[in-house]
Amino acid sequence: MSAMIDRRVAASIYGIVLSAGAGSRFLGADHKLTATLRGRPVVAWAVDAALAADLAGVIVVTGAVTLDLPAEVIAIHNHRWAEGQATSLQLGLAAAAARGADAVVVGLGDQPFVTAAAWSAVAHSTAAIAVATYNGVRGNPVRLGRSVWPLLPATGDQGARGLMALRPELVSQVACIGSAADIDTMEDLRQWNSSTNSP
Repeated sequence: MSAMIDRRVAASIYGIVLSAGAGSRFLGADHKLTATLRGRPVVAWAVDAALAADLAGVIVVTGAVTLDLPAEVIAIHNHRWAEGQATSLQLGLAAAAARGADAVVVGLGDQPFVTAAAWSAVAHSTAAIAVATYNGVRGNPVRLGRSVWPLLPATGDQGARGLMALRPELVSQVACIGSAADIDTMEDLRQWNSSTNSP
């Protein structure tokens, strides 16, 4: 599938890149999102992929560290980032709702190998919840239709994972190219910097 999606679909769907956490397992001199992966900050890979999917807009929720973001993103700072990922997701949903979104596609700033094609494929689903799979394994991004937003947690460190477990009938899987491998540790970063291959 093309990395671009039908503009009539895209007009009502926003991307959300969650990038607020402390990254406490990453023991480098920099925050993991600002660390350099193959010449670019880790977070730039995720944000650029979301932007290339040609959605209505891309919301980036920041928190623990200041990020150098493209001018075209909608940057929102989560002052409550230490309370868990759910608070960041709720901020992103509120920003999307204020802009008239019918759905959002949510990814993580520390997953640099999620492609624009994956963002597009998941956005194209009409399921209430659509989750990307890579070789049969669920990952990100995840599409959340507006009907399920009230069911999502407001606190804690989970986004949609608990809801997907509780309401499997709402979930559709979308086979994607790329990988949801994340950069959690210095070892992860060294591994991918020493290889020109994607996971």
